[in-house]
Amino acid sequence: MASIKKREDGQWRARYRDAAGKEHARHFGRKTDAQRWLDEVSSSVVTGHYVDPKTARTTVEKWCETWLEGYKTRRPGTVKMARVHIALINKEFGPLPLSAVRPSMVKAWTAKMKDEPRATSYIYAIYRRFAQIMGDAVQDGIIPRSPCSRKTSPGAGTQRPYVATTEQVWALHDAMDEHLRSAVLLGAFAGLRTAETCALRTSDVDFMRGVVSPAIQWPAEPVKSETSRTPVPIPRELALQLSAGVKKFGGETVVADELGQRCPPWELQRAIRTARAKVDGLPEAFRYHDLRHYFASLLIASGADVKVVQKRLRHASAMTTLNTYGHMWPDADESARAAVGVVLAARADSLAKDSCGLTAD
Repeated sequence: MASIKKREDGQWRARYRDAAGKEHARHFGRKTDAQRWLDEVSSSVVTGHYVDPKTARTTVEKWCETWLEGYKTRRPGTVKMARVHIALINKEFGPLPLSAVRPSMVKAWTAKMKDEPRATSYIYAIYRRFAQIMGDAVQDGIIPRSPCSRKTSPGAGTQRPYVATTEQVWALHDAMDEHLRSAVLLGAFAGLRTAETCALRTSDVDFMRGVVSPAIQWPAEPVKSETSRTPVPIPRELALQLSAGVKKFGGETVVADELGQRCPPWELQRAIRTARAKVDGLPEAFRYHDLRHYFASLLIASGADVKVVQKRLRHASAMTTLNTYGHMWPDADESARAAVGVVLAARADSLAKDSCGLTAD
């Protein structure tokens, strides 16, 4: 319900009640301005873009606090990363009302981050977090639309993973302390992730049948998805080497420190950095996860198709596998050329035969 009434001081008072019954009013010097304001409000209600004026003044920082409260049901590591992203978001937009953030401001922000020493993928992750937060504000009716869209996205980048050679993998293995060499084997020949390797229990490995079944990740949380629980078959030779390491260093986990205690991820990464410096050709950015890329390249070089590689890497979809490793499948260009060449050659043969037939007549 809306109305316009002239006050004693000559001002025109326009008022309306929202869906919750709350009254909102503004004063104008002219009746036409008051009517225009009510028309705009009515239009926003009809189109579903209506936002309570007071709610629209909520700042980015305040909304991020509210949003984070609902996000705390996620894994601690996931929440921690969200806090890091939000700190960077608040640094740029914190004091501003949500409704004041414009697409041009978002584009300028991502451009500024590109001038700083940050990886393209990290900038994209921060932007996606901001887009997620603003999208939820739209869902909650705090703002009518998000300033984030495909036009403001900085792009995810197309960085290809580094793949070590077999010689580099074995050199890294030999450069590691003996009690941590099993970690290199699990990364390079079973494709385990860092948190999975450090939490892998001896009970998760069937040494007789040659099967590794990741069930938890560091420190003792379930792996991220059901796909990550997919058992990984390993050859007898690898099972024997892992078994020998368990027998020598004891402990409840396959990878342990010198005292047989569990090895945390940061200790493993530190050991990888130390050993990496002793291996010719390994880049400074090489990390434990890159052994997983070697495992993928090993499967592809052996002739494994996309579905097999997806299953062994425990990806949720084949698209993830193709986006990451599609360039590794050999002879892709030659196969395409050959397929087209066969059709063109057949056409040429057909025309040649027709030409010979006409000549004979």
